[in-house]
Amino acid sequence: MSLGANLGDRESNIKLAIQQISELIGPVVRQSALLETAPWGFSSANTFINAAVCSQTSLSPREVLNATQDIERTLGRTQKSTDGQYHDRPIDIDILLYDDLQVNEPDLVIPHPHMNERQFVLQPLSEIIE
Repeated sequence: MSLGANLGDRESNIKLAIQQISELIGPVVRQSALLETAPWGFSSANTFINAAVCSQTSLSPREVLNATQDIERTLGRTQKSTDGQYHDRPIDIDILLYDDLQVNEPDLVIPHPHMNERQFVLQPLSEIIE
């Protein structure tokens, strides 16, 4: 999973999200360093803190998506990006990969379709991939 935050206490939001991932989805077995990056896809004065984590889970991809969205809401995210319209947010959690599964649903695509375009995703991901 990829995590990003550019509002509020960004580092704390990332750490709280990782804690909740461990509690609601499954143990986090690998975690990247935190990376500060410029916004991607929109203009903002607020820089991001990004990270990637690998979690062990017995949940289905759909259940993981529901859990990540619950975590986002718990941490104050009230609006999702749609149609390429991005905005500032206290937390963003994206499912990048799920074992070797491929999912192609309107609201869930795995592998994440844009991860290879985003250095702020690839750099942390490269730290945790075995």
